[in-house]
Amino acid sequence: MDRVALVLLGAGEGSRFKKDFNGRVCIKKQWLRIGDIPLWRYVAEQFQSFHPFSKIVVVLHSQEIDYAQKWGEGLEFVAGGETRQQSLLNALNLVDTPFVLVNDVARFQIDLSVLERIFVASKQIQADCIVPFLKVVDTIYSEELGYLNRQAIKLIQTPQLSRKDALVDALKKGEFNDESSAIYANGGKIHFVQGSKKLEKLTNRENINLLETLCVPCSDYFIGNGFDVHRFKEGDFILLCGIKIPFSQSFEAHSDGDVALHSLIDALLGAAGAGDIGEWFSDSDECFKGADSSDLTRIVVEFIKNVGFDIVNIDITIIAQAPKITPFKEEMKHKLASLLHIPQYKINIKATTTEKLGFLGRNEGIAVLSTATLKFLDWRVLK
Repeated sequence: MDRVALVLLGAGEGSRFKKDFNGRVCIKKQWLRIGDIPLWRYVAEQFQSFHPFSKIVVVLHSQEIDYAQKWGEGLEFVAGGETRQQSLLNALNLVDTPFVLVNDVARFQIDLSVLERIFVASKQIQADCIVPFLKVVDTIYSEELGYLNRQAIKLIQTPQLSRKDALVDALKKGEFNDESSAIYANGGKIHFVQGSKKLEKLTNRENINLLETLCVPCSDYFIGNGFDVHRFKEGDFILLCGIKIPFSQSFEAHSDGDVALHSLIDALLGAAGAGDIGEWFSDSDECFKGADSSDLTRIVVEFIKNVGFDIVNIDITIIAQAPKITPFKEEMKHKLASLLHIPQYKINIKATTTEKLGFLGRNEGIAVLSTATLKFLDWRVLK
Protein backbone atom coordinates (compact mmCIF):
# COMPACT_ATOMS: atom_id res chain seq x y z
CA MET A 1 0.00 0.00 0.00
CA ASP A 2 0.98 3.68 -0.11
CA ARG A 3 3.23 5.15 2.54
CA VAL A 4 1.91 4.95 6.12
CA ALA A 5 2.77 6.96 9.22
CA LEU A 6 2.25 5.72 12.75
CA VAL A 7 0.92 7.89 15.59
CA LEU A 8 1.23 6.68 19.19
CA LEU A 9 -0.91 8.57 21.69
CA GLY A 10 0.60 8.79 25.17
CA ALA A 11 -0.04 12.30 26.46
CA GLY A 12 -2.83 11.43 28.90
CA GLU A 13 -2.55 11.91 32.65
CA GLY A 14 -3.83 8.39 33.37
CA SER A 15 -6.31 9.75 35.92
CA ARG A 16 -8.39 6.55 36.07
CA PHE A 17 -5.23 4.49 36.54
CA LYS A 18 -3.94 6.72 39.35
CA LYS A 19 -7.36 6.96 41.02
CA ASP A 20 -7.34 3.21 41.63
CA PHE A 21 -4.37 3.65 43.96
CA ASN A 22 -5.86 6.47 46.09
CA GLY A 23 -2.99 8.83 45.32
CA ARG A 24 -0.28 6.32 46.32
CA VAL A 25 0.89 5.89 42.72
CA CYS A 26 1.78 8.87 40.52
CA ILE A 27 3.33 7.10 37.55
CA LYS A 28 1.77 7.54 34.12
CA LYS A 29 0.99 4.26 32.37
CA GLN A 30 3.03 5.20 29.33
CA TRP A 31 6.15 5.46 31.53
CA LEU A 32 5.90 2.06 33.18
CA ARG A 33 9.27 0.40 32.56
CA ILE A 34 9.74 -2.71 30.46
CA GLY A 35 13.29 -3.62 31.37
CA ASP A 36 14.90 -0.20 31.22
CA ILE A 37 12.73 1.37 28.50
CA PRO A 38 9.39 3.14 28.93
CA LEU A 39 6.20 1.45 27.76
CA TRP A 40 5.69 3.91 24.88
CA ARG A 41 9.14 3.02 23.47
CA TYR A 42 8.36 -0.68 23.80
CA VAL A 43 5.14 -0.18 21.82
CA ALA A 44 6.99 1.77 19.11
CA GLU A 45 9.51 -1.04 18.73
CA GLN A 46 6.75 -3.62 18.36
CA PHE A 47 5.19 -1.66 15.51
CA GLN A 48 8.59 -1.04 13.90
CA SER A 49 9.18 -4.78 13.76
CA PHE A 50 5.96 -5.23 11.77
CA HIS A 51 6.12 -2.50 9.12
CA PRO A 52 8.61 0.07 7.76
CA PHE A 53 6.54 3.13 8.65
CA SER A 54 7.48 6.31 6.83
CA LYS A 55 7.33 8.20 10.11
CA ILE A 56 6.51 7.43 13.73
CA VAL A 57 5.11 10.28 15.82
CA VAL A 58 4.86 9.86 19.59
CA VAL A 59 2.54 12.22 21.47
CA LEU A 60 3.57 12.97 25.06
CA HIS A 61 3.05 15.68 27.64
CA SER A 62 5.04 18.79 26.74
CA GLN A 63 7.11 18.53 29.94
CA GLU A 64 8.24 15.01 29.03
CA ILE A 65 9.38 15.48 25.43
CA ASP A 66 12.96 16.61 26.10
CA TYR A 67 13.40 13.71 28.51
CA ALA A 68 11.87 11.24 26.04
CA GLN A 69 14.56 12.06 23.48
CA LYS A 70 16.83 9.63 25.36
CA TRP A 71 14.81 6.84 23.75
CA GLY A 72 13.87 8.81 20.65
CA GLU A 73 16.01 7.30 17.89
CA GLY A 74 13.91 6.99 14.75
CA LEU A 75 10.95 8.80 16.29
CA GLU A 76 9.41 12.26 16.22
CA PHE A 77 7.67 13.84 19.20
CA VAL A 78 4.87 16.32 19.60
CA ALA A 79 3.18 17.76 22.68
CA GLY A 80 -0.30 16.57 23.47
CA GLY A 81 -3.36 18.75 23.86
CA GLU A 82 -6.13 18.99 26.42
CA THR A 83 -7.98 16.04 24.84
CA ARG A 84 -7.10 12.88 22.94
CA GLN A 85 -8.52 14.47 19.81
CA GLN A 86 -6.38 17.61 20.13
CA SER A 87 -3.33 15.44 20.74
CA LEU A 88 -4.08 13.52 17.56
CA LEU A 89 -4.51 16.71 15.54
CA ASN A 90 -1.15 17.95 16.84
CA ALA A 91 0.44 14.72 15.62
CA LEU A 92 -1.29 14.84 12.24
CA ASN A 93 0.36 18.21 11.59
CA LEU A 94 3.62 16.24 11.29
CA VAL A 95 2.18 13.52 9.06
CA ASP A 96 2.73 13.85 5.31
CA THR A 97 1.63 10.36 4.21
CA PRO A 98 -1.71 9.36 2.61
CA PHE A 99 -2.47 6.90 5.43
CA VAL A 100 -1.96 7.02 9.17
CA LEU A 101 -2.19 4.22 11.73
CA VAL A 102 -3.20 5.46 15.19
CA ASN A 103 -2.76 3.51 18.40
CA ASP A 104 -3.10 4.30 22.09
CA VAL A 105 0.06 3.43 24.03
CA ALA A 106 -2.21 1.93 26.69
CA ARG A 107 -2.98 -0.83 24.14
CA PHE A 108 0.57 -2.07 24.40
CA GLN A 109 0.03 -5.71 23.40
CA ILE A 110 0.44 -5.75 19.64
CA ASP A 111 -1.37 -8.56 17.83
CA LEU A 112 0.40 -9.03 14.51
CA SER A 113 -2.54 -10.96 13.05
CA VAL A 114 -4.80 -7.94 13.60
CA LEU A 115 -2.27 -5.65 11.93
CA GLU A 116 -2.08 -8.08 9.03
CA ARG A 117 -5.87 -8.03 8.63
CA ILE A 118 -5.87 -4.22 8.68
CA PHE A 119 -3.17 -3.91 6.04
CA VAL A 120 -4.66 -6.62 3.81
CA ALA A 121 -8.06 -4.91 3.97
CA SER A 122 -6.49 -1.58 3.02
CA LYS A 123 -5.33 -3.13 -0.26
CA GLN A 124 -8.65 -4.78 -1.05
CA ILE A 125 -11.28 -2.31 0.16
CA GLN A 126 -11.82 1.36 -0.48
CA ALA A 127 -12.46 2.67 3.03
CA ASP A 128 -11.66 5.86 4.93
CA CYS A 129 -10.99 4.00 8.17
CA ILE A 130 -10.24 0.35 8.93
CA VAL A 131 -11.10 -0.63 12.48
CA PRO A 132 -10.53 -3.75 14.62
CA PHE A 133 -13.46 -4.83 16.77
CA LEU A 134 -14.62 -7.52 19.16
CA LYS A 135 -18.02 -9.14 19.19
CA VAL A 136 -20.18 -8.81 22.30
CA VAL A 137 -20.85 -12.15 23.99
CA ASP A 138 -22.90 -10.98 26.98
CA THR A 139 -26.44 -9.63 27.13
CA ILE A 140 -26.46 -5.83 26.84
CA TYR A 141 -28.91 -3.58 28.69
CA SER A 142 -29.18 0.21 28.38
CA GLU A 143 -31.01 2.39 30.91
CA GLU A 144 -32.24 4.51 28.01
CA LEU A 145 -32.83 1.86 25.32
CA GLY A 146 -33.51 -1.31 27.28
CA TYR A 147 -32.12 -4.64 26.05
CA LEU A 148 -30.03 -4.38 22.91
CA ASN A 149 -29.28 -6.79 20.09
CA ARG A 150 -25.72 -7.83 20.87
CA GLN A 151 -25.25 -9.06 17.30
CA ALA A 152 -25.47 -5.44 16.18
CA ILE A 153 -22.88 -4.16 18.67
CA LYS A 154 -19.13 -3.97 18.12
CA LEU A 155 -16.47 -3.14 20.70
CA ILE A 156 -14.05 -0.82 18.91
CA GLN A 157 -10.28 -1.09 19.41
CA THR A 158 -7.08 0.51 18.17
CA PRO A 159 -4.90 0.58 16.10
CA GLN A 160 -7.05 2.13 13.38
CA LEU A 161 -5.84 2.87 9.85
CA SER A 162 -7.27 6.03 8.29
CA ARG A 163 -6.91 8.15 5.21
CA LYS A 164 -5.09 11.13 6.62
CA ASP A 165 -7.09 13.81 4.78
CA ALA A 166 -10.41 12.22 5.71
CA LEU A 167 -9.36 11.98 9.34
CA VAL A 168 -8.17 15.58 9.61
CA ASP A 169 -11.36 16.86 7.99
CA ALA A 170 -13.54 14.77 10.30
CA LEU A 171 -11.75 15.72 13.50
CA LYS A 172 -12.43 19.40 12.80
CA LYS A 173 -16.20 18.84 12.78
CA GLY A 174 -16.72 18.07 16.48
CA GLU A 175 -15.56 16.10 19.50
CA PHE A 176 -15.16 12.33 19.11
CA ASN A 177 -13.86 9.36 21.10
CA ASP A 178 -11.74 7.90 18.32
CA GLU A 179 -10.87 8.10 14.64
CA SER A 180 -13.63 5.83 13.35
CA SER A 181 -16.44 7.71 15.14
CA ALA A 182 -15.19 11.00 13.70
CA ILE A 183 -14.94 9.70 10.16
CA TYR A 184 -18.31 7.93 10.42
CA ALA A 185 -20.01 11.12 11.65
CA ASN A 186 -18.48 12.95 8.70
CA GLY A 187 -19.97 10.52 6.19
CA GLY A 188 -16.81 8.46 5.64
CA LYS A 189 -16.74 4.73 4.95
CA ILE A 190 -15.74 2.44 7.82
CA HIS A 191 -14.53 -1.12 7.33
CA PHE A 192 -14.31 -3.54 10.27
CA VAL A 193 -11.83 -6.37 10.79
CA GLN A 194 -11.71 -8.90 13.58
CA GLY A 195 -9.84 -7.56 16.60
CA SER A 196 -8.23 -9.40 19.49
CA LYS A 197 -8.54 -9.70 23.24
CA LYS A 198 -4.80 -9.03 23.34
CA LEU A 199 -5.60 -5.41 22.47
CA GLU A 200 -7.21 -4.80 25.85
CA LYS A 201 -6.39 -1.35 27.17
CA LEU A 202 -4.38 -0.82 30.35
CA THR A 203 -6.81 1.41 32.21
CA ASN A 204 -6.91 0.54 35.90
CA ARG A 205 -5.49 -1.61 38.66
CA GLU A 206 -7.51 -4.64 37.61
CA ASN A 207 -5.62 -5.12 34.37
CA ILE A 208 -2.06 -4.61 35.67
CA ASN A 209 -1.72 -8.37 35.15
CA LEU A 210 -1.63 -7.67 31.40
CA LEU A 211 2.00 -6.64 31.92
CA GLU A 212 3.02 -10.06 33.21
CA THR A 213 4.02 -11.24 29.73
CA LEU A 214 6.61 -8.46 29.50
CA CYS A 215 10.08 -8.00 30.94
CA VAL A 216 10.05 -6.78 34.55
CA PRO A 217 11.51 -3.35 35.35
CA CYS A 218 15.29 -3.06 35.55
CA SER A 219 16.48 -3.26 39.18
CA ASP A 220 19.30 -0.70 38.84
CA TYR A 221 19.66 2.19 41.26
CA PHE A 222 20.21 5.72 39.95
CA ILE A 223 22.23 8.18 42.04
CA GLY A 224 22.41 11.93 41.54
CA ASN A 225 24.33 14.70 43.29
CA GLY A 226 23.37 18.33 43.66
CA PHE A 227 25.36 21.31 44.89
CA ASP A 228 24.31 24.89 45.42
CA VAL A 229 25.54 27.95 47.28
CA HIS A 230 23.98 31.32 48.11
CA ARG A 231 25.60 34.37 49.57
CA PHE A 232 24.05 36.36 52.39
CA LYS A 233 22.49 39.81 52.29
CA GLU A 234 20.79 41.92 54.91
CA GLY A 235 17.75 40.28 56.42
CA ASP A 236 16.30 38.48 59.41
CA PHE A 237 15.72 34.86 58.31
CA ILE A 238 16.80 32.16 55.87
CA LEU A 239 14.93 29.24 54.32
CA LEU A 240 16.43 25.75 54.43
CA CYS A 241 14.47 22.65 53.33
CA GLY A 242 11.35 24.78 53.32
CA ILE A 243 11.77 25.80 56.98
CA LYS A 244 12.06 29.44 58.05
CA ILE A 245 15.06 29.87 60.36
CA PRO A 246 15.54 33.15 62.27
CA PHE A 247 18.95 34.62 61.48
CA SER A 248 20.75 37.95 61.24
CA GLN A 249 20.90 37.73 57.42
CA SER A 250 18.97 36.42 54.41
CA PHE A 251 19.89 34.81 51.09
CA GLU A 252 20.61 36.76 47.94
CA ALA A 253 18.73 34.86 45.21
CA HIS A 254 16.35 35.09 42.26
CA SER A 255 13.82 32.82 43.97
CA ASP A 256 13.31 32.50 47.74
CA GLY A 257 16.92 31.31 47.99
CA ASP A 258 16.31 27.95 49.67
CA VAL A 259 19.78 26.61 48.88
CA ALA A 260 19.00 23.18 50.36
CA LEU A 261 15.97 22.57 48.17
CA HIS A 262 17.87 23.86 45.12
CA SER A 263 20.63 21.36 45.82
CA LEU A 264 18.05 18.60 46.33
CA ILE A 265 16.29 19.43 43.06
CA ASP A 266 19.59 19.07 41.21
CA ALA A 267 20.23 15.73 42.91
CA LEU A 268 16.79 14.40 41.93
CA LEU A 269 17.13 15.61 38.34
CA GLY A 270 20.64 14.19 38.16
CA ALA A 271 19.53 10.75 39.32
CA ALA A 272 16.69 10.75 36.78
CA GLY A 273 18.99 12.03 34.01
CA ALA A 274 16.66 14.98 33.50
CA GLY A 275 18.97 17.97 33.35
CA ASP A 276 19.50 20.53 36.10
CA ILE A 277 17.63 23.20 38.00
CA GLY A 278 18.84 25.95 35.67
CA GLU A 279 17.22 24.25 32.68
CA TRP A 280 13.95 23.83 34.53
CA PHE A 281 13.75 27.12 36.44
CA SER A 282 16.08 29.66 34.86
CA ASP A 283 17.21 32.56 37.05
CA SER A 284 16.78 34.80 34.00
CA ASP A 285 13.05 33.99 33.81
CA GLU A 286 10.90 36.51 35.64
CA CYS A 287 8.28 33.78 36.19
CA PHE A 288 10.52 32.36 38.90
CA LYS A 289 11.44 35.64 40.61
CA GLY A 290 10.69 35.12 44.28
CA ALA A 291 9.42 31.60 43.57
CA ASP A 292 8.66 29.29 46.47
CA SER A 293 11.30 26.55 46.26
CA SER A 294 8.88 24.09 47.86
CA ASP A 295 6.64 24.54 44.82
CA LEU A 296 9.60 23.98 42.49
CA THR A 297 10.46 20.81 44.38
CA ARG A 298 6.88 19.55 44.05
CA ILE A 299 7.06 20.06 40.27
CA VAL A 300 10.26 18.02 39.98
CA VAL A 301 9.01 15.28 42.31
CA GLU A 302 5.80 14.96 40.31
CA PHE A 303 7.81 14.71 37.11
CA ILE A 304 10.22 12.00 38.29
CA LYS A 305 7.33 9.96 39.66
CA ASN A 306 5.30 10.45 36.47
CA VAL A 307 8.14 9.08 34.36
CA GLY A 308 8.56 5.94 36.41
CA PHE A 309 10.84 6.51 39.40
CA ASP A 310 10.52 5.84 43.12
CA ILE A 311 12.66 7.82 45.56
CA VAL A 312 14.81 5.42 47.58
CA ASN A 313 16.54 7.85 49.93
CA ILE A 314 17.90 11.39 50.31
CA ASP A 315 21.10 12.60 52.02
CA ILE A 316 21.72 16.33 52.52
CA THR A 317 24.85 18.03 53.89
CA ILE A 318 24.49 21.69 54.89
CA ILE A 319 27.81 23.53 55.08
CA ALA A 320 27.50 26.66 57.21
CA GLN A 321 29.41 28.47 59.92
CA ALA A 322 26.11 29.83 61.19
CA PRO A 323 23.29 29.46 62.11
CA LYS A 324 23.11 26.21 64.06
CA ILE A 325 21.21 23.64 62.01
CA THR A 326 20.68 20.81 64.52
CA PRO A 327 17.67 22.40 66.29
CA PHE A 328 15.77 22.46 62.99
CA LYS A 329 16.68 19.04 61.57
CA GLU A 330 13.52 17.19 62.60
CA GLU A 331 11.29 19.95 61.26
CA MET A 332 13.25 19.86 58.00
CA LYS A 333 12.84 16.10 57.70
CA HIS A 334 9.11 16.40 58.28
CA LYS A 335 8.84 19.04 55.56
CA LEU A 336 10.93 17.02 53.11
CA ALA A 337 8.90 13.87 53.76
CA SER A 338 5.79 15.81 52.81
CA LEU A 339 7.37 17.25 49.66
CA LEU A 340 8.89 13.95 48.49
CA HIS A 341 6.08 11.61 49.59
CA ILE A 342 8.51 9.32 51.40
CA PRO A 343 8.86 8.38 55.09
CA GLN A 344 11.25 10.37 57.26
CA TYR A 345 13.57 7.41 57.82
CA LYS A 346 14.58 7.70 54.16
CA ILE A 347 15.83 11.25 54.72
CA ASN A 348 19.14 12.20 56.35
CA ILE A 349 20.31 15.73 57.08
CA LYS A 350 23.84 16.53 58.20
CA ALA A 351 25.42 19.86 59.09
CA THR A 352 29.08 20.83 59.15
CA THR A 353 31.35 23.87 59.03
CA THR A 354 34.56 24.61 57.13
CA GLU A 355 36.39 25.38 60.39
CA LYS A 356 36.21 29.08 59.48
CA LEU A 357 38.05 28.49 56.18
CA GLY A 358 37.04 30.21 52.93
CA PHE A 359 33.94 32.30 52.17
CA LEU A 360 31.74 29.85 54.09
CA GLY A 361 34.03 30.08 57.08
CA ARG A 362 33.84 33.86 56.90
CA ASN A 363 30.07 33.51 57.19
CA GLU A 364 29.42 34.99 53.75
CA GLY A 365 26.93 32.33 52.69
CA ILE A 366 25.79 28.71 52.90
CA ALA A 367 26.46 25.73 50.62
CA VAL A 368 24.54 22.45 50.42
CA LEU A 369 25.48 19.09 48.92
CA SER A 370 22.66 16.60 48.28
CA THR A 371 22.53 13.01 47.09
CA ALA A 372 19.37 11.32 45.81
CA THR A 373 18.89 7.64 45.00
CA LEU A 374 16.08 6.52 42.69
CA LYS A 375 14.84 3.25 41.25
CA PHE A 376 12.19 2.30 38.72
CA LEU A 377 8.74 1.66 40.12
CA ASP A 378 8.14 -2.09 40.04
CA TRP A 379 4.65 -2.46 38.60
CA ARG A 380 4.44 -5.99 40.05
CA VAL A 381 3.71 -4.45 43.47
CA LEU A 382 0.71 -2.57 42.08
CA LYS A 383 -1.53 -5.62 41.74
